[in-house]
Amino acid sequence: MKKILILAEGLIAEHFIHRLNEKRIADNHYTLVAPHTLKLPEKLQAPIEHLELDPTSYLRIRKLFMQEDFTMVFILLDTLEDAGESLKNIRRIDEKIRVVLLDRWNGFGKLRQSGTVVVNSNELMANHLYNFLPSVPVVAQNVGLGEGEVMEVLVPFGSTFAYRHVGSIPQVKWRIAAIYREKKLILPNNATMLRPQDTLLLVGRPQVLINVYRRIQNRAGIFPEPFGRNLYLLLDMDVDEARAEARLQEALHLLEKLEGRTLMVRVVNPGDLDRLEALRRYESERVDLQIAYAEEIESVLTGDSQRYDIGLVFVSPECFGRERVFRELHALKKLVYLFGETPLQELERSVILMGDEEHMEAISSTSFYISETLGLELCLCYFDPEGDFSRGRRTVEHYETLAHIFHHPVKIEERLANPVRALREMERVLQITPFSQNLRRRWRIPFLSRRVQDYLLDEIPHPKLLIPVEMG
Repeated sequence: MKKILILAEGLIAEHFIHRLNEKRIADNHYTLVAPHTLKLPEKLQAPIEHLELDPTSYLRIRKLFMQEDFTMVFILLDTLEDAGESLKNIRRIDEKIRVVLLDRWNGFGKLRQSGTVVVNSNELMANHLYNFLPSVPVVAQNVGLGEGEVMEVLVPFGSTFAYRHVGSIPQVKWRIAAIYREKKLILPNNATMLRPQDTLLLVGRPQVLINVYRRIQNRAGIFPEPFGRNLYLLLDMDVDEARAEARLQEALHLLEKLEGRTLMVRVVNPGDLDRLEALRRYESERVDLQIAYAEEIESVLTGDSQRYDIGLVFVSPECFGRERVFRELHALKKLVYLFGETPLQELERSVILMGDEEHMEAISSTSFYISETLGLELCLCYFDPEGDFSRGRRTVEHYETLAHIFHHPVKIEERLANPVRALREMERVLQITPFSQNLRRRWRIPFLSRRVQDYLLDEIPHPKLLIPVEMG
């Protein structure tokens, strides 16, 4: 049995006592020191003993402590002087007992006393009113540290998080702990899809959660969220030297379409000094160029990803094709743009080849955002040599729904064709595809494979946007 002493006066104290009586916590016994004017519940259901004593009397309170072994003390009094005197008396009697003190006068703001919790009612009310404002995240006040490490966020229509699987969203130093949908609790796994009007319960570092909140609430024009904020161009001069300046111009073309983003240009294996000087001419407030002289590419990627909040990585197919670079980019869960024969500036359409339903849904929102940002026509292509298009019906409906939400049209193309051959014959297209581990699994005899990913890196020359669809 936990014995709790309550020194009480006023309206807040009355509400507190009524709440204790309603909840009836079985293990708690309350000793209430309060004047007779305090309105108690008509029927006491909780074990509450009422004593009409002076809460500021040291001798009377000391006598109570001699009679009972109290676990903690609540001080809920009407004046600053009485609250201060009562706290002083309690500490004279017991230096270590836990005390919860209600501060209605901002008089204990600087108090730093071990075992004393000061509850500022003015701050609580102001914070509660503030939470009713639009665009303000709701954070848990009385859970954990109470510093905002638990947050509740509503997913709006058009959010980059809508229609994405939990497993495709990078979660570093934060987690989606629960989802509330239609008054039901969902404990998510990697395959759980987020939907508009879902309420997410997030857990993580407070400052990280603030940034996540902004990403969830923001809508169009925030590409490459939610994978990160900034763009990153990796130039390996062993393979990129001849095209380095042209590839920088492609990255700059996308940067110009985005607001509030920066481009980090990282040069590895530097060679020709004149080539490096030509690249440095592009440096500005939004473009930062740095050179790595002796580091492994995968180490460079890891460090830069953590420092610069990278959302999209521009990289050559030759560099991406290296096993260790591929593994590192896949582990980082960032968007990857693979350069192709057609420059980014000359693209006219973005193309998605029909595939696994979950993957198609996972890449859908980002596909609409990049198409809208670059002004590209978005095409969902279902090419099947056998003409069996029924399997993709749900995916088609999903993309048509998103087209209305994003106000960006999607062209659905279904025809009898070999998908690899049909894609190879297209011109001025950006191929959008899931970035999964399967991308590196090679068919023993590649030309016998019917999986597009077996031809993606070597056989199809179009530029590609790879969108992560797997966690860890």
